[in-house]
Amino acid sequence: MADYNSMPEAEFRAMVREFVTGIFPPDLLHVARRVGPLEVAQYNRQMAGKGWIAPAWPVEYGGMGLDVAHQIAFAEELSAIGVPRLHEMGLVMLGPLLMQFGTEKQKQYYLPKIVSAEHVWCQGYSEPNAGSDLASLRLAALREGKEWVLNGQKIWTTMAHQSNMMFLLARTDPSPRIRQEGISFFLVDLAAPGITVRPIRTLSDELEFCEVFFDNVRVPIENLVGELHKGWTIAKALLGHERLFVGSPRYVKGAMDRLDALAAASGREAPGFSPDRYTKLHLDYQDFLALYADYSSFVKNGGELGAEASILKLLSSETYQAVTEEILSMSAEAGVAAGGDNAEQAEAATMFFQSRPSTIAGGTSQVQRNIIAKAVLNLPSA
Repeated sequence: MADYNSMPEAEFRAMVREFVTGIFPPDLLHVARRVGPLEVAQYNRQMAGKGWIAPAWPVEYGGMGLDVAHQIAFAEELSAIGVPRLHEMGLVMLGPLLMQFGTEKQKQYYLPKIVSAEHVWCQGYSEPNAGSDLASLRLAALREGKEWVLNGQKIWTTMAHQSNMMFLLARTDPSPRIRQEGISFFLVDLAAPGITVRPIRTLSDELEFCEVFFDNVRVPIENLVGELHKGWTIAKALLGHERLFVGSPRYVKGAMDRLDALAAASGREAPGFSPDRYTKLHLDYQDFLALYADYSSFVKNGGELGAEASILKLLSSETYQAVTEEILSMSAEAGVAAGGDNAEQAEAATMFFQSRPSTIAGGTSQVQRNIIAKAVLNLPSA
């Protein structure tokens, strides 16, 4: 296998750009909507065949073994090309957690199936009464012999209808001393009897989220990851990965490029164009990019991001929303009809609707501000 880490960054970036642009069709690049794993299955397999599906993973687990500098370069090139998300629930979230908390048997079985894209994972965290307050989850897992029996519900499960596996949190102790205790982390095959997946149609008329019901679903005891009742430790580690991931410039950049294109074409003369708002959005965007660059440099030099990742997530999601609001304004009021005849206005509406959940997914903006206040600024509780 090539020693990518010894390659100069410019040469490495050019190599990535050449291969990736050759396998992804233009109609899947820079799209405003969420592209499902089934749509990119062929390209997942091509990336896997090249050995490039898991750039951050160690070589012994099928990854590229990239150092942090090359990982960031790889991610930035895919973002610039406009490549949609691959099956990142397994690659970015579950894989690293199994390397840290899983048994050797779990690593040997599950990691190759993530790398090959045979397993496409979704995340079972949120429930109808346990979203930002995740410790309130109620899905129950009771031990019966050599199996766990699961009963309850998950909701807002991204792309569950296009996934075949789920990692989830379940309550294994109904009467814990504190709510964060008595929660465990499980791996579940979505083909197991008793599981019902119902897609939820979003405002942008897409099927992206799902509600998932568990009715006496039996899970082997070896599908418990980590210690019994200690799933909250794993949950916190995973949320750290998620908040850094959703703080990427990918979607903000796409929206800002679209706004600039509108302004360059005719937007400056349009009734909805405001020079003051346009300038402020550019300043906010540059602030966000500067913070991302600082964090990237910090990680490149061996640092580990903690609670400060919430700042990046907050800026990313709120800037994304503000930019898409301006795009919709400049596209005229007909843009609210995502199914309208005007393709430009329909795209504006799609981007706007896609941005709405961004301040909720991965932890609401209110939660992020609380984390920043307590863990970064060390402000006392109110």
